[in-house]
Amino acid sequence: MPHRSTEDSHSAPDHDLEARRRHWALFRAIDRRRNPPLRRTDITITDEPTVRRAVKAAALGNAMEWFDFGIYSYLALTLGKVFFPSGSATTSLLSSFATFAVAFLVRPLGGAYFGPLGDRIGRKKVLALTMIMMALGTLCIGLIPSYAAIGLWSPALLILFRLVQGFSTGGEYGGASTFIAEYSPDKKRGYFGSFLEMGTLVGYTGAAGIVLVLNTTLGPDAMLAWGWRLPFLIAGPLGLVGLYLRLRLDETPAFQKFEAAQAHAPAASASADRADEESHLSAHRPGTKLGEILTQHWPALILCIALVGAYNITDYMLLSYMPTYLTDTLKYNETHGLLILLATMVILICLLPTVGRLNDRYGRRPLLMAGMLGFLVLAIPAFLLVKQGSLVTVSCGMALLGLSLLCLLGTMSAALPALFPTSVRYGSLSIGYNLAVSLFGGTTPLVITALMDAFGNNVMVPAYYTMGAALVGVIAVATMKETARQPLDGSPPSVSTEEEARAIIAARTSEPRF
Repeated sequence: MPHRSTEDSHSAPDHDLEARRRHWALFRAIDRRRNPPLRRTDITITDEPTVRRAVKAAALGNAMEWFDFGIYSYLALTLGKVFFPSGSATTSLLSSFATFAVAFLVRPLGGAYFGPLGDRIGRKKVLALTMIMMALGTLCIGLIPSYAAIGLWSPALLILFRLVQGFSTGGEYGGASTFIAEYSPDKKRGYFGSFLEMGTLVGYTGAAGIVLVLNTTLGPDAMLAWGWRLPFLIAGPLGLVGLYLRLRLDETPAFQKFEAAQAHAPAASASADRADEESHLSAHRPGTKLGEILTQHWPALILCIALVGAYNITDYMLLSYMPTYLTDTLKYNETHGLLILLATMVILICLLPTVGRLNDRYGRRPLLMAGMLGFLVLAIPAFLLVKQGSLVTVSCGMALLGLSLLCLLGTMSAALPALFPTSVRYGSLSIGYNLAVSLFGGTTPLVITALMDAFGNNVMVPAYYTMGAALVGVIAVATMKETARQPLDGSPPSVSTEEEARAIIAARTSEPRF
């Protein structure tokens, strides 16, 4: 057997070690090319006071949107008599709900316009524009003469201003949820996002409270004559406050970094610069953005529509349709029905931040699944309780539905923006959200009313309709990815402190030991 020298015995391990180092260096070079190492400037450190101001501005716009829609829902019977006088109470109510649904028909158009525009020129400018349009549309409804004064021009003007409302709100939720999501640190996105839905409930609560006070103090005759106008006229001052808050904010950090990356892309020559600029402008035209969304992001878009459709049917069923169901179908006292709904919404408002913290800790999927399963399993027991008609049973039934909705309200505004990358987030979310709201959410009162009329006023129809929506929601949640505590797609990590930033960089740049 040949003798192996001492030099050879030492050189083999050294040779293997050197080979491993060369392989690792090559691997790191390839990996750095594909995934450049994080630098301190690549991480956004949020300023909490600024985040809170952004959340307030976005939530106030959302509150105003749902204040407008809540007023219309709670005054549906009165508005039916003012604008659609008819011998049949059911026909008058259906006409009123049909006009309610009209605004939702143009919401996808508003989403398709304002969403890509927000991805092109920024979130802040578009949200200011939608705030102005929403306020004007609602204010003008309060100024329309009645059918008795100008005939068919009255419902025609109502439909026109409802269309203005619907078109403007097409860019509201997608922009507001994107705004909050891009301002929030990754580990607190659920918590801050829950305040957007708190705005929804505050809007509904404000509308229900004002209608309740007016019904109690003015009486039916005064409400029919002029009292119904007062809640709509409040929209003007509210719109000015919301506009002021939104104009004081800077653009979101994620969009600023995206714009900076686009603006500082290197070019080889002056002609290449010009070609890149023309290509950049072309790629950011609204039509191009819309095409990119529909062709490249359609799986996430379908998931968004399924989630929002199920969520909005349950939302509108409880917060918009339930007062009419209690009063018109079950002949329940109108004041008592509004009081129970008001109490339910106040409780939900108090619990929303807790749900936001829970989905930050345990994930979006568990909370969303709990809400969908809650509606699927508890809808029939809840409506059987409501059907009994006593204060206790109605309150218990509303509580079951409210707790299921709470899981969705506190989670959805953080889950939906994470479905799409920064470059198309506003547009994709606006299109998906508004298509679902138009097809399923806004039509909920009209569809349930029509189905109940078709099935001989079967009072359990709302429960069956809600269960069908919840089943779709269960399937959608089962197919989505978990996004809690992770950076938004296409955006750098966002943290609350410098220590978190250092920890992320250290974790990404650790080297192996040999």
